[in-house]
Amino acid sequence: MAQAEFSTSRREPIRDILDRALAGARLTEADAIALIECGDADLPDLMAAAAAMRDRAKGRDVTYSPKVFLPVTNLCRDRCTYCTFRKDPGEPGAWTMTIAEIAEWSRRGRMLGCSEALMCLGDKPEIAFKEYRATLAALGVSNTIEYVARACAASLAEGLLPHTNAGLMSRAEMAMLRPLNVSMGLMLESIAPRLRQSGGVHQWAPDKDPAVRLRMIDEAGELKIPFTTGILIGIGDTPAERAQSLAAIRASHERHGHIQEVIIQNFRAKPGIAMEDAPEPGALEMARAIATARLLLGPAMNVQAPPNLSPHEIELFLDAGINDWGGISPLSRDYVNPEAPWPHLDRLAERCARAGFHLNQRLAIYPEFINDEWVDPALRPAIDQHNARLSLEVSA
Repeated sequence: MAQAEFSTSRREPIRDILDRALAGARLTEADAIALIECGDADLPDLMAAAAAMRDRAKGRDVTYSPKVFLPVTNLCRDRCTYCTFRKDPGEPGAWTMTIAEIAEWSRRGRMLGCSEALMCLGDKPEIAFKEYRATLAALGVSNTIEYVARACAASLAEGLLPHTNAGLMSRAEMAMLRPLNVSMGLMLESIAPRLRQSGGVHQWAPDKDPAVRLRMIDEAGELKIPFTTGILIGIGDTPAERAQSLAAIRASHERHGHIQEVIIQNFRAKPGIAMEDAPEPGALEMARAIATARLLLGPAMNVQAPPNLSPHEIELFLDAGINDWGGISPLSRDYVNPEAPWPHLDRLAERCARAGFHLNQRLAIYPEFINDEWVDPALRPAIDQHNARLSLEVSA
């Protein structure tokens, strides 16, 4: 059956689903699948409804977080077929940052106006590499997360607010990091377990089991950690699986109220990866996923798309219902997508303005989570200091 037929055959018409969503109804997973599989004729209505829902709660402000991207270590035990970030010990480009480097980069970023320290690293390298276990021992720690805690403390001391994305972590590890992080994150990527089967993109990635990732996302909610997650489209997933992944994220948020933002990220083909010749998802695929996320997750959710991965689609993604561009760094590149430079902020602000939006800074924790329930008391002074700076800049 052609894709365009899905909106009228064997399903409720798209217009009826959109009307229910705009009236405040909770959409079902089947509704979301219908929306994300809609034909081209229905896409303008889908995007218009998503934008209208966004405007009700968020207005015409779109945000970003000025950050320092800190690749604490790029060693990783997983071998996803789309990744250029991970390395083996001894491989060209393999590294583990020292605490002195973390502090220096953080200090330089603070001088450039950054507020976020993004701790990004590979999954559990100590399990796979004895060389890295020796490195950790020489550094005086027993595991990677202990080292991340030191890195977070160093960034905090330099005036930045840490956000850790360290792959899969246990409940105890997240609890240890909570007093040092204003938020944490883990991309769900996809709910589809078949991607871990033979020939799938996660065949050699034990930490990409969706059930295990969902458990960590839930445990973060139980620990009252403001959390970032999202989906990665174009890695062999189907549109229906994207909708199902978004529904799983919503279910976790309904249980715990902790999801502060959901990222819709597109796969990028790169030389040297197993998927270097794989097709990238098109702009309209991204627009369908963004608009579906907005309508399924509701007006209060912060929906994000990375602007450096789709530099020609800024206006399209705004029309599809996003309200955030994620982290943008004046100092460090995107080490996960090094071929994709961050947008120049003045140029991004101009494009947003022409589309009818105002670009604003935000912190690594969204305003709705800055309260005693979600913030460790030790972090509140640093958060308040950054908020005071933002208020002065806005008033100026």
